[in-house]
Amino acid sequence: MSVAKSSKTPALQVIRWSHRRLIVLTGAFMLIAINPFLNYFLQIDFVQGWYQSLGIGSLWFVSPLEGLESLLITKSVYMPALVGMLIPVILAFLLGRVFCSWLCPVSFLLELLDRLRRAITRRRHLHNKLVVAKRLLWFTLIAEFLLSMILGAPLFVFLSPPGLVGREIMMAVFFHKLALEGVVLLVVIVLEFVTRRMFCRTFCPLGGLLALIGSHRRLVVQLDREACTHCGLCNRSCPMGLQPEENEAKTAYCWNCGECLESCQDNVLAFTWRKNGSG
Repeated sequence: MSVAKSSKTPALQVIRWSHRRLIVLTGAFMLIAINPFLNYFLQIDFVQGWYQSLGIGSLWFVSPLEGLESLLITKSVYMPALVGMLIPVILAFLLGRVFCSWLCPVSFLLELLDRLRRAITRRRHLHNKLVVAKRLLWFTLIAEFLLSMILGAPLFVFLSPPGLVGREIMMAVFFHKLALEGVVLLVVIVLEFVTRRMFCRTFCPLGGLLALIGSHRRLVVQLDREACTHCGLCNRSCPMGLQPEENEAKTAYCWNCGECLESCQDNVLAFTWRKNGSG
């Protein structure tokens, strides 16, 4: 069962994935951007927190990485945190690392930067200037857990770029200042000029954990090998430095953003629900 049709699908229908993703990213960003103003000026607290720990009414979402960090450091089980982690874990198990590409506030900022760079350079594809070994993501994840246990503190809770976006907005609204940790966000943006999504694909332990959970996800990008002309456009468009024409979009490193679908002029790539046990 395909989410997007195969080679017979008109190009205009495939291009809509980028618009959908930008709409979702914008909505997810506005949720945490407007929320502090509602809390502070109108005392409306239906939504609380940001994407490390987000409460919507009585429903709480907890980042799996921060929850697991706390579990390892405190060596105690906090049931509300486990329940809060459940929905993000199920989402990653079914859809893969879609939080990173469709919801993360850092991705929203970098997506705007992409569009600005395309407008200035008049290029459809932003080439990756530096190819980084994909396996470094797993070393980042391991190092994150080891450092947190050695220091006895949940490191990513304080330095998580997705969390810092919400925290910086909250600090500005409630305390009229910015936190020093916000410099990490500037570093992430600078790395973007070295190669696209360098932080996301190499240095984000949350992304690594979600990729690990979704390594056998149900939603994948399917390649029609027989119809593929090997033009290389999908490879050049992938922000994660993958080669969809070599079926790398099925690996754990793909975050299902849909950019390869848009770039393919032959429409041989499609989002597909993978059957149990299929490759």
